[in-house]
Amino acid sequence: MKQAVHTIEIQTRGKGLYEFTSRIDEWVQQQGMQAGLLTVFCRHTSASLLIQENADPTVQSDIRSYFDRIAPDDGPYVHNYEGPDDMPAHLKTALTQVQLSIPFVNGALTLGTWQGVYLFEHRLRPHRREIVLHLIGE
Repeated sequence: MKQAVHTIEIQTRGKGLYEFTSRIDEWVQQQGMQAGLLTVFCRHTSASLLIQENADPTVQSDIRSYFDRIAPDDGPYVHNYEGPDDMPAHLKTALTQVQLSIPFVNGALTLGTWQGVYLFEHRLRPHRREIVLHLIGE
């Protein structure tokens, strides 16, 4: 059994979904392992991770719209230390996830045909986000 760890930085331009599947897949293939499990972990409380459709961009638009309706930026929040978009960002992260587990077989991720891995940025302004990859396999 082998392990490998890597950090990916993603520069966001503000709210939105940022696909980074190809960056993950490239790194996994470089490790030379054939089968195992990849953990993808987001090191932030105002951004999250999704595995979602990557063929039709209207899916991403609808997801963003839905989360903006259930946790609007102008809600009646007490926490606003980092700005009015901070608390809704925390709520959106709480409703999604900061960790994904993805099996890999024959050296490749086992994602479905239309699946992609996304960083879901919940803040309005640009941020530099860190995603930690931990691969265990053989």
